[in-house]
Amino acid sequence: MSFLIVLAALCFLMFVAYRGHSVILFAPIAALGAVLLTDPSLVAPMFTGLFMDKMVGFLKLYFPVFLLGAVFGKLIEISGFSKAIVAATIRIVGAQRAMLSIVLVCALLTYGGVSLFVVVFAVYPFAAELFRQSDIPKRLIPGTIALGAFTFTMDALPGTPQIQNIIPTSFFGTNTWAAPWLGTLGGVFILVVGMLYLDWCRRAALKSGEGYGDPATLVNEPAEFTGGKLANPFIAILPLLLVGVANKLFTDWIPRFYGDSHAFVPAVVGNAAPVVQDVSKIAAIWAVEGALLVGILTVMAFAWKPVLASFAEGTKNAIGGALLASMNTASEYGFGAVIAALPGFLVVANALGAIPNPLVNEAVTVTALAGITGSASGGMSIALAAMSETFIANADAAGIPLEVFHRVAAMASGGMDTLPHNGAVITLLAVTGLTHRQAYKDVFAITIIKTLAVFVVIGVFYATGLI
Repeated sequence: MSFLIVLAALCFLMFVAYRGHSVILFAPIAALGAVLLTDPSLVAPMFTGLFMDKMVGFLKLYFPVFLLGAVFGKLIEISGFSKAIVAATIRIVGAQRAMLSIVLVCALLTYGGVSLFVVVFAVYPFAAELFRQSDIPKRLIPGTIALGAFTFTMDALPGTPQIQNIIPTSFFGTNTWAAPWLGTLGGVFILVVGMLYLDWCRRAALKSGEGYGDPATLVNEPAEFTGGKLANPFIAILPLLLVGVANKLFTDWIPRFYGDSHAFVPAVVGNAAPVVQDVSKIAAIWAVEGALLVGILTVMAFAWKPVLASFAEGTKNAIGGALLASMNTASEYGFGAVIAALPGFLVVANALGAIPNPLVNEAVTVTALAGITGSASGGMSIALAAMSETFIANADAAGIPLEVFHRVAAMASGGMDTLPHNGAVITLLAVTGLTHRQAYKDVFAITIIKTLAVFVVIGVFYATGLI
């Protein structure tokens, strides 16, 4: 029964998300409904002590990233840089390769260390412009961005600085370059099969006469650039490149400057306790925020006239989008925390542990828990915290290097996590102005390809011993 309660809460939240209802409202309803059916006395303590604590903790850490990312994306749009990049892209690769262009830009930013959420805000303006000029249906934008940002550069390619590739290092004693050949093969599989799927969708839409969409019914469309001559494409892409470079530099510099922790005494009346900040846990977020500020200042320096002309109205819209996206994701985070604390979740985790093959056991466990919690990093953290010792023992018994377990865990975390209630999916749809009914089908297809890639990698390892 405890398992059925968890399953019912998950299905209910996925259903309401797919139907277009607000996750901010229904995530706590779904979570607390599960608590009510499990132990009614825990409803209030779980709501305040766990759901709200995790939700507010997420906002405390990540809202500035959402805000700065949204403002950066809006400035890329109103400066005309998005249109300049699109015009140059069409000249170089052709309109028929618009999807590949977007995937590669997303991949470059993600592999450069830019947050997945920031990539969504930054890439959408010129993805919309490129798809409009190429007359590709707008509903395919989320699937295209998901392939570039949420898949192979997030956790498959060796060395990626995304959190999904970092978490396993602390459990397995590995590094981010673990199993480079398997990761690369998995990444190539995802890219090739994903592009084949997206191109098939494009050709089917072209054959049926479906274009970009009716401007009168589309939502959250980037404003048309009216500033006259377009910027040089090298200048237009410079802010995007600087965000990636600055993120890397700040990631290295901040821990050296502050050390592992930094304390200060607030200048207030009375004897205030020192405020101590654990820099090691926040440095990566500070680095992203600093990189986004560099990107924003770069756009303003090179396109200050069109930016100032629309800055007030444009940033209002960006801030509204950032608030909605961050609250959606934070509510999901709270939901996952509550579900993970219920007895039914433990039933699921224990049942998954009965799968005999060690790598398949790990892959299914991680991707299932990521799907239930709606979070790749959250599901993987729970799985590895509970079962990493078992995984290590299985690896020793089977003679499998821990690097392979690292890569399988990382890739599996980004598999079924992108179900309809996932925070990144909801953010992606909110930013692009589309609904689950319009665009989720293609995101889910990319999810299936990503999940399949994990088992392809496992098969390659057993067939060849390649690491």
